[in-house]
Amino acid sequence: MDWKEVYEAQEKGTLKAQAGRCMDCGVPFCHQGCPLGNLIPEWNDLTWRDKGEEAIERLHATNNFPEFTGRLCPAPCEASCVLGINQPAVTIKQVEVSIIDEAWDNNWVHPLPPARLTGKTVAVVGSGPAGLAVAQQLTRVGHTVAVYERDDKIGGLLRYGIPDFKMEKEQVDRRVEQMKAEGTRFRTGVAVGTDVTWEQLRRRYDAVVVCTGATVPRDLPIPGRDLDGIHFAMDYLVPANRAVAGETIENQIHAQGKHVVILGGGDTGADCLGTAHRHGAASVTTLAIGKQPPAERASHQPWPTFPTLFEVASAHEEGGERTYLASTVEFVGEDGKLTGVKVAETEFVDGKRLPKAGTERIIPADLVFLSLGFTGAEPAGITEQVNAEFDGRGNVARDGYYMTNTEGVFVAGDAGRGQSLIVWAIAEGRAAAAAVDKYLMGSTILPAPVAPTDRAIAVL
Repeated sequence: MDWKEVYEAQEKGTLKAQAGRCMDCGVPFCHQGCPLGNLIPEWNDLTWRDKGEEAIERLHATNNFPEFTGRLCPAPCEASCVLGINQPAVTIKQVEVSIIDEAWDNNWVHPLPPARLTGKTVAVVGSGPAGLAVAQQLTRVGHTVAVYERDDKIGGLLRYGIPDFKMEKEQVDRRVEQMKAEGTRFRTGVAVGTDVTWEQLRRRYDAVVVCTGATVPRDLPIPGRDLDGIHFAMDYLVPANRAVAGETIENQIHAQGKHVVILGGGDTGADCLGTAHRHGAASVTTLAIGKQPPAERASHQPWPTFPTLFEVASAHEEGGERTYLASTVEFVGEDGKLTGVKVAETEFVDGKRLPKAGTERIIPADLVFLSLGFTGAEPAGITEQVNAEFDGRGNVARDGYYMTNTEGVFVAGDAGRGQSLIVWAIAEGRAAAAAVDKYLMGSTILPAPVAPTDRAIAVL
């Protein structure tokens, strides 16, 4: 019931045994499964040989923030592990987070300031994983980088969207301190588009990188949506995270003693579940409109693709009810306040998911959290101020080099690709940094792990 990270450090012997299971494959498909191209067999071998300082050097070669991915990434690398064909895969994610935690504990992580400055300036808007990756890469090659963040602290959803029981904020703070020591500048409490315009940034800096994320939540416009007690997931999680950080939150949405229903079975829904438990909710029910995923790979998702599987997060282990094939039909209430959720069994008709007539029932609910994903980036004046266009999916449009239709304005991470994984955000941040560096200098030595058109997670 506390807010400390749930998972404890792995015992050293178990960790080395797992790293030793890595087969050092001639063709390591885990490289392909990881958008960052992490050198997994190399640092597995170094971990097995108890060479932690060399292991973190190889891990940092491709991943700026392994303490983030090691805690939050769903590990598509493990789905691609060759050993996983007929055995449980190597626990790559656990090895990764253990390497970086040992590195922090032993002071093996140091600032890497540039040897010289280029005289070029870059504004990065947004301080989530994509923005931080862009900023760190460009700072290290000598550009003067300023990161703009509308919140009062750096980190984006890493700080205010992810509960502490999944990742304590010390992980963000010490990485920000490293970046400050390297020369990256941070501007908090600045909402680009209002406090300062995109056009002003474009005039002031040689390049601008949009890393604002895909933060527009998907709504559910059904009868009763206007009842008091129905909230988007982030309207619940952000104040909860601020409260854990010691802030005083007025009118905070609190689940103590209440019946909570969460619509959506993804990671954000699990975050709401764990938070509601810690608030002392009377009950928590998670509803998903589709079928329960299988426990093992389906035939149409063969190795080494990333399969859709039934996942049990730590929050699910803590309690609550999970219901699948549940279509939400209506929110019901009295005197303007929510009292329940009317659901029906989902049936599939001509490929569409529809509520089955005659199966309706009402689940008591004092609070409903909509955790249905996100529809794209916030407009924030981007089109009006610098004429950067949005595509049909609600994302900031870009070419094959991360640049928008406005020269010198780039976009990386969820703002350009849509809601995705943290590992994709960091990979795109690194690749966009290479594109920006080449735009500014004519050539670049920075690695570009992914192209903006590459949407596969693990492919042959």
